[in-house]
Amino acid sequence: MDVFERLKTEAAADWQSYVDHDFVRQLEAGTLPQAAFRTYLVQDYLFLIQFARAYALATYKSRTLADMKAAQAGLAAILGEMDLHVRLCGRWGLSPANIEAAPEHQATVAYTRFVLDCGAAGDLLDLHVALAPCVIGYAEIGRNLAPNGIDALGNHPYREWIGEYAGEAYQELAVSARRHLDDLAARAMTERRFDELATLFGKASRLEADFWQMGLDAADR
Repeated sequence: MDVFERLKTEAAADWQSYVDHDFVRQLEAGTLPQAAFRTYLVQDYLFLIQFARAYALATYKSRTLADMKAAQAGLAAILGEMDLHVRLCGRWGLSPANIEAAPEHQATVAYTRFVLDCGAAGDLLDLHVALAPCVIGYAEIGRNLAPNGIDALGNHPYREWIGEYAGEAYQELAVSARRHLDDLAARAMTERRFDELATLFGKASRLEADFWQMGLDAADR
C-alpha cells in the first residue's frame, strides 16, 4: 500500500464524499445540467490558475533537482489542462478573457488558498498531500467514469472532459505523482506525522466535495 492509498484509507469518509459526490454520479450518467457543468468549468479554470502558483511554490520548496523537475511537469500539465477548459467554454461563447474576468467562488478560494497555505507554512510533503486529492483523485475519477475505455462512451455529453482524465497522458501523470509522494514521504514522514498528513488530506478532500457542490448549487438557481 503506497502513501496515497494509506491516506485514502485513513480519510475514507472524506474521500468518498468527494469521489462519489452527486456531481460525479450525474456526470457519469450524462444527466448533469449544463448550467452546473458550465459553472464548474469556469471556476475550475480559475482554480487551475491558483494551482499553477502552487507548483511554482513547489519549485521554490524543492531541495533536489528531481523535485524541481516534478514541479515543472505538474505545472506543464496544468497549463495543458486549461486548454481543455478554454475549448469547452468556447461552446458557450466564453473566451479566455471572459473566464478570467469571472469572480472566484467561495469554494474556489477555500480550496486553492488552503493548498497554498499548506505549502507556504509547511514543506514539500505537506504541499503535495494537499494537492493529491485533485492531481491523483481526478485520475481515479476519470478511470471510474470510463471503465471500458473512452471509445465506449460513444456520444456521452461529457465525453471530452472524461477522456481528458481517463486518458493515458493524465493517468501517467497521476502515477508519477504517486511515486513522487512516496519518495517525499520516505524522506520526511514519520508515523506520528502521518496522522497530521491524513487530517490535511481529509480536509482537502472535503474542499473538493464542496467544489462539486458549488456546481450543483449553481444549477438550482
